[in-house]
Amino acid sequence: MSQIFIDRWIPREELLHPGHLACPGCAAPLAMRLVLKALGPRTIVVLPASCWTIIAGPWPQSSLKVPVYHTAFETGAAVASGVRAALDVRQAADITVLVWAGDGGTFDIGLQALSGAAERNEDILYCCYDNEAYMNTGIQGSSATPWGAWTTTTPVGQPQRKAKKDILGILAAHRIPYAASATVAFPVDLLEKVSRARAMSGLRFIHILSPCPPGWKHPDDESIELARMAVRSRIFPLIEVENGERWRFTVDHPGDPVEPYLRKQGRFRHLSAEDVAHIQADVEARWAQLERRVANGT
Repeated sequence: MSQIFIDRWIPREELLHPGHLACPGCAAPLAMRLVLKALGPRTIVVLPASCWTIIAGPWPQSSLKVPVYHTAFETGAAVASGVRAALDVRQAADITVLVWAGDGGTFDIGLQALSGAAERNEDILYCCYDNEAYMNTGIQGSSATPWGAWTTTTPVGQPQRKAKKDILGILAAHRIPYAASATVAFPVDLLEKVSRARAMSGLRFIHILSPCPPGWKHPDDESIELARMAVRSRIFPLIEVENGERWRFTVDHPGDPVEPYLRKQGRFRHLSAEDVAHIQADVEARWAQLERRVANGT
């Protein structure tokens, strides 16, 4: 990566200390690092229970150089709404309130509070770093867990047999000002989306795929490659949606086969050829639906 590229696209200021407590190879700290670079120091992080509750470090220490408000699993969006109201009373409109939640605290336990905040169009930025299971508490399945995946609650004999919840579609259906998907494998795309969201008001939502070596059962040094493969195979398309109406792809998605992506992860080791074909067909069907949305604007 050239120095010109770094100076043009990636702010130099670091708001994440070294020495955080993430597992080796975890994509979530890199996601946080990039998001905070785009938001800057005038940020308050609301942190519901998740892996990042541990990653941030035990009180009174913190690996973040911005204020952090730890809160209960299901209350991220509700607490952020209160923080935003308090800042508005103080006329601190330049401070961004960032909810940083995992898939459990977003897709499942926190969905009610998030939907309410979206309906009210609260002026907060909500980022979901999605590692596709409850990784912090033992790799239990969530509604973000993909079809066919192993978890400790969906074992090999009975793997996940429900499709992953379409969280981006759910938030877009609330007609919030901005919803997008991103990964650490495309850092400029992520930075641009966070910067765009920061400049808006109302509820903004960014869904960030975050590979997890212990939960996905892959080597520590392959997290970025897996995130890139998820995009290239169209398993995790990179999209942005404005006001629930204008959909667009933000990078190229060549449509690589899904099998190499699946075979790199131990959580899919048990899949048969028929299972892989099922996943491939589902990806192609969902991609066709997205293409229609992009073409039609809805």
